[in-house]
Amino acid sequence: MTIRVALRHSTRYNFDRPVQVHPHHIRLKPAPHCRTPIEAYSLKITGGQYFINWQQDPFGNHVARLVFPDKMTRLHVDVEVIAPMTVINPFDFFVEEYAEHFPFSYPETLKKDLAPYLETGREGSDGQDGPLLDAWLQRARTELLDSEDLLIASALVALNQQLSNDIEYLIRMEPGVQTPEETLQKAKGSCRDSAWLLVHILRRLGLAARFVSGYLIQLKADVKALDGPSGTDVDFTDLHAWTEVYIPGAGWIGLDPTSGLFAGEGHLPLAATPEPSTAAAITGSTGKCEVEFDFAMSVSRIHEDPRVTKPYTEAEWKKIDALGEQVDAQLEALDVRLTMGGEPTFVSIDDMDAPEWTIAAQGPTKRRFAENLLHRLRPHYAPSSLLHYQQGKWYPGEPLPRWALACYWRKDGKAVWKDDRWLARMDQDYAIGESQLRQFASVLVKRLALDEKYLIPCYEDAYHYLWLERQQPVDIDLRGEKLGKDEDRLRLARLLERGMDALVGMALPLTATSAKQSQSKQPRLWLSGPWHVRRDHLYLIPGDSPMGLRLPLSALPVKKREEEQAPSWFGELPPLDEDSGEVAQWYSESPQRQPGVTQSGLHIYGRSQEWQEQIPDQTDEETIGTALCLEPRDGKLFVFMPPLPLLEDYLALLGAIEKTAAELKLPVCIEGYPPPSDPRLQKFMITPDPGVIEVNVAPSKSWRELVTNTRVLYEEARLSRLGTEKFMLDGRHTGTGGGNHVTLGGATPADSPFLRRPDLLASMLTFWQHHPSLSYLFSGMFLGPTSQAPRVDEARHEALYELEIALSQMPVGEVPAPWLVDRLLRHLLTDITGNTHRAEFCIDKLYSPDSATGRLGLLELRGFEMPPHAEMSLMQQLLIRALVARFYASPYRKPLVRWGTALHDKWMMPYYIWQDLCDVLADLRDHGFEFKSEWFAAFLEFRFPLAGEVQYDGVQIQLRQAIEPWHVLGEEASGGGTARYVDSSVERLEVKLTGYNPARHVLTCNGYKVPLQPTEQSAQAVAAVRFRAWQPPSALHPMIKVHAPLVFDLVDTWNGRTLGGCTYHVSHPAGRNYETFPVNANEAEARRMARFWAHGHTQGQIAEIRRVSVREYPHTLDLRRSAVTDSDL
Repeated sequence: MTIRVALRHSTRYNFDRPVQVHPHHIRLKPAPHCRTPIEAYSLKITGGQYFINWQQDPFGNHVARLVFPDKMTRLHVDVEVIAPMTVINPFDFFVEEYAEHFPFSYPETLKKDLAPYLETGREGSDGQDGPLLDAWLQRARTELLDSEDLLIASALVALNQQLSNDIEYLIRMEPGVQTPEETLQKAKGSCRDSAWLLVHILRRLGLAARFVSGYLIQLKADVKALDGPSGTDVDFTDLHAWTEVYIPGAGWIGLDPTSGLFAGEGHLPLAATPEPSTAAAITGSTGKCEVEFDFAMSVSRIHEDPRVTKPYTEAEWKKIDALGEQVDAQLEALDVRLTMGGEPTFVSIDDMDAPEWTIAAQGPTKRRFAENLLHRLRPHYAPSSLLHYQQGKWYPGEPLPRWALACYWRKDGKAVWKDDRWLARMDQDYAIGESQLRQFASVLVKRLALDEKYLIPCYEDAYHYLWLERQQPVDIDLRGEKLGKDEDRLRLARLLERGMDALVGMALPLTATSAKQSQSKQPRLWLSGPWHVRRDHLYLIPGDSPMGLRLPLSALPVKKREEEQAPSWFGELPPLDEDSGEVAQWYSESPQRQPGVTQSGLHIYGRSQEWQEQIPDQTDEETIGTALCLEPRDGKLFVFMPPLPLLEDYLALLGAIEKTAAELKLPVCIEGYPPPSDPRLQKFMITPDPGVIEVNVAPSKSWRELVTNTRVLYEEARLSRLGTEKFMLDGRHTGTGGGNHVTLGGATPADSPFLRRPDLLASMLTFWQHHPSLSYLFSGMFLGPTSQAPRVDEARHEALYELEIALSQMPVGEVPAPWLVDRLLRHLLTDITGNTHRAEFCIDKLYSPDSATGRLGLLELRGFEMPPHAEMSLMQQLLIRALVARFYASPYRKPLVRWGTALHDKWMMPYYIWQDLCDVLADLRDHGFEFKSEWFAAFLEFRFPLAGEVQYDGVQIQLRQAIEPWHVLGEEASGGGTARYVDSSVERLEVKLTGYNPARHVLTCNGYKVPLQPTEQSAQAVAAVRFRAWQPPSALHPMIKVHAPLVFDLVDTWNGRTLGGCTYHVSHPAGRNYETFPVNANEAEARRMARFWAHGHTQGQIAEIRRVSVREYPHTLDLRRSAVTDSDL
């Protein structure tokens, strides 16, 4: 993902008369030790005749010596440098053992070589030494360097940053360099002043240092930094100066005291010398004259590879946006009624390698991140909405259920919760105790027109905890701090700290019912009643969950009041006439007690009517089995909502709670049961998943809404310090690992295009099966039949046979049988174990017979990995929307393809995936949607990063990462029972040759012939190499050793020698063992670049080219089969 730039530097000397120009020395060519690769360089001299001689000065710098035979009126010097801004990791170096810590001493032989760079100039220093420098050094020794076992890299970072903070940068046009004393006295200086000061500081500390002049290139960042400055707002270049220090083993390391950073790819050294005077860019003299001097510098981008931080230019995005509107118009014309949602996932950018961001579903910081994101998204998506804290899924093997944070709002735009002041924040302590609890309960019960006698105090079960206390080891102090990780022990310690007899909260048995009236629109009223239990008080089930989830419901009488059923989503629901605040007015005032009026259920129906007695249809034997709970916890008051079948009842109860909170000026947290599923209500949720935070976004009806919601989500997540990408130790770039599942459906199940038109799903299934690029280009790293989203034809060859039968039963056009698609496909869209959820096309929520929540008319596409950029995510979704429109207008019914082994052979290679994607886009263009293939180039670079390329004798060798399916291993014993691991020790590379002669050239890898397959382009071929990258103790074929490094040789069979080659390393070639993951994409790219060498061919005559059988996988050289004998060889 390189940006190639052209730097132009023009220097102008205009003389007022013809003058003799004496020999000039020009140091404007990047020095030999420049780490940024220079692809092209040009020096142009104008003004008269001249002779040029390229030399090297005593320090190895390039110097052009110019001689001018004639007098001149002008001298113009123009330089152009073309260089790729390939990321360089300035910390990628090794240090000799004796120099690992500061301070250290150079060996005498080395000190002799470094003598010019150790000169401090203390005797007759001419202002280079003084009390200010002595004081600065003394402070540095005590504050920065006074640490045992201080690593040399840490010492250099500290000195560089401290000097950057102490010296203010200014542009100084005066010639020459300030002395260190002068710079310290003024506390400001130019880049050359700070660099020269740092040279003296390092030398006084016993480190060899030199002064460097060169070019500085700074490009505008694609994304603003969250920490520290983001750099320049425009692409920028200038002459610059910095310092280099010599560390044994690492060589010369660049330090830029102006910025406080180490020198990177933007630092192009021109001259590195012991003194600033010998590093001047241009030196020379002329005859006496008046001179007009001018210079100009510019940098321009001449090529930009697609990259995930900026996948599209503004012009490209305008075209994409216009196409999105065109697709919307087509969907509208066809009456598709499509909505699109999804489940994007995020990880912390600060601690990506922590267990909670790699494998664990929950962790110490995950909920804090989720709550911060929830509060950031709420003003954009749903102001005046309800924040709801609820219990999430509880998976086997996890000690506690997961949490879920939700935000609910009404589609009609009216408020669900009016005043945010009365919604408590989880990160604040409101000092809520028992008195506030009782006061809130009393006011709320009166507002609901119920009797306070039905409020039930709840306590912890002291008998259970006394027994539990007796079971603890005798050497454990339950009131101490070191209690280990035992959940019961920690729970018991918290209870002992609070007290066994402390009130936990109040429960109010509560439900809603209709009054016995003849009006068509029956009013609703609240019912409550006593709970009869065998014990004297209501004791909660032991646990950590909110008390509403720990009510001893099994201890209540068996005969309970029958609960109402929720209305069907397929019926027409009336609009919500009143907002929650107006509904709450029905309960806003307590009625005056009147003789004969019971308090079990009172209700006001309309503002003009008086309070009236309601006689509920309830016998004495019936018990209300649901309850509202109030619990003070962590300094906040939590209100646990009961399950209510009607949305109107839920909103009314919320209104009463908000009115009570406002009256008492007491913010509350709403938890418990969520609002009933209802198409008149919208929501988004944030939940934990292994290694990620998952955001279940609300479905969007249009492209414009989709664009807005996606951009907001990505930006607010970034500002919450949540990222959309991860990096492996070797620098490979991946998504979050949690996926970005896309959900398709309608506003209601009855509107779902997949239930109205079952052939739409049939078309998508067939098209996806025909085009593996749709499964593999946008996927994550874990592929194959045991992955989270296997294709229907992966390792289930008989499934295609059965699927063809099912598709033949699928009618074309609209059908009045929404159950049909589920019955036909439910048992085919599964993984190899029959799991319906783990399928590329998941129909669990389409029309499942299991529950109402499974009959939502939703199709989930699970094969999509989290794209690192919002526009890439939108591009994915636009492609899906266009395909839906294309199939809705013209169903796609073709015979299924038996790919066989080709699915995990050629379709693992980026070349074939890209060609297949071009076929998909061509099909869309034939149907009126002008997709361009270059719009997906960023996906290709992200999914299949370039490893490196070289060229020999006109033949180019290019290496790219390819896909390698992971095998699931057999069950093994683990700490929690048994576990099944995946074998990720095998990797795959694609190699592409361009410009080769098949009759002459052979490509080998580690001495084995690569099975090159010709492409559509002349003199071009591709193949894959499969190899063991590392050797874990548990893997397939554990006796096979690591095959890396991979040495590729371009063999000339006519003379039996290699023309050249390249080397691919799986790990750092110098043996660097990374212990932490890359902090960003720049470091990741630098790690990848370090693993490729554009050299390293096999030496001497090539006596034999060995072969490996490739019968089942003709495109792939599998080095693991090198020991397999085959009669074909």
